[in-house]
Amino acid sequence: MHNHPTHLVSVFTVLSTHLSSAQWAAQLPLSSAFHSLQYRLGAAYGTAKAGVGLSAIGVLRPDLIIRCFVPVVMAGILGIYGVVVAVLLSSGLAVKQSLYSGFVQFGAGLSVGLSALAAGFAIGITGDAGVRATAQQPRMFVGMILILIFAEVLGLYGLIVALILNTKVSSAENPC
Repeated sequence: MHNHPTHLVSVFTVLSTHLSSAQWAAQLPLSSAFHSLQYRLGAAYGTAKAGVGLSAIGVLRPDLIIRCFVPVVMAGILGIYGVVVAVLLSSGLAVKQSLYSGFVQFGAGLSVGLSALAAGFAIGITGDAGVRATAQQPRMFVGMILILIFAEVLGLYGLIVALILNTKVSSAENPC
């Protein structure tokens, strides 16, 4: 069976006919747990990959360890983005929640989770190569920092989208 868009639509149709709105809404708070896995994976991968590069240059150039610690810190910041959204989403959970607000919160969680995952991969790969290049040519440091900033912005975009979506839930707009 090929992954064709119509297959996904038919799976969603089957699920939506078998689950009531209350059952869907009961599952949507799980988005906090789901997106926390994603941003943690992004932060962990970025930290691990950049840490490997940092360890490699620490043997040859111990004077650069503190200077080249920037990729590890930037990967850790991705975890903070996810925690901020998790706190906002959990504070917005009510005993009785509409299906619309549940899906908006699910989208907010996916936004920050997937963008932090992508940013973590970008920061890890760039950080590893960047600190190794900086050990060989110190003038590469500025270029590495600029690339890391662009990679970090991917996670920041996801945080901004999640915050905007969270304000839509709290403003009580419900088109459904």
